[in-house]
Amino acid sequence: MILVIDYGVGNVGSIRKMLLKGGIEDVLISGSQEDLERAEKLVLPGVGSFDDAMSRLRASGLVPALERRVLEDGVPVLGICLGMHMLGRSSEEGVLPGLGWIDAETVRLEAPEGFRVPHIGWNAVSASNGSPLFAEITPEDRFYFLHSYEIRCDDSAEVSAESEYGRRFTCAVRRGNLHGVQFHPEKSHGAGRRLLSSFARET
Repeated sequence: MILVIDYGVGNVGSIRKMLLKGGIEDVLISGSQEDLERAEKLVLPGVGSFDDAMSRLRASGLVPALERRVLEDGVPVLGICLGMHMLGRSSEEGVLPGLGWIDAETVRLEAPEGFRVPHIGWNAVSASNGSPLFAEITPEDRFYFLHSYEIRCDDSAEVSAESEYGRRFTCAVRRGNLHGVQFHPEKSHGAGRRLLSSFARET
């Protein structure tokens, strides 16, 4: 079962719908610890501000069980947009600590003159480090971005894809069973459907 974690933040319904379109039938939206214990894959969505999302996640009481399932049991997790930022240590957007599962920090998106922030639009991605998420993604595919911050990994080997917005920036990360993407696969039509299906089947 794939669990889309419902802690009051994120496009949980859209993520489930896109997984179903990709032929993944056993998808549940829930914020209960009982369902977390049964999950074989986890999706951590995120929309809004970093501190609000971290506060809500910690208030849900799920963090200790999440850490055990992900860090000890090795259950694959996919953080989407703000959900990816939460996997790191911290964010310039707020003052609260992140989960600290990935050695990374989130900073204000650096955009050259003439490029507006937030970055909104469709971009190609260039995959690296052999992440299974991108097994069915081609150079012609485009993903939908909406963000004002970017993640920066301490170890470049954990960068699994980059994109360009006046300059190259990290748009996906991977450390073992931990995966994160800056873009919104649930809004990215066929490319997003294939990426989510790869997460469900290949990780």
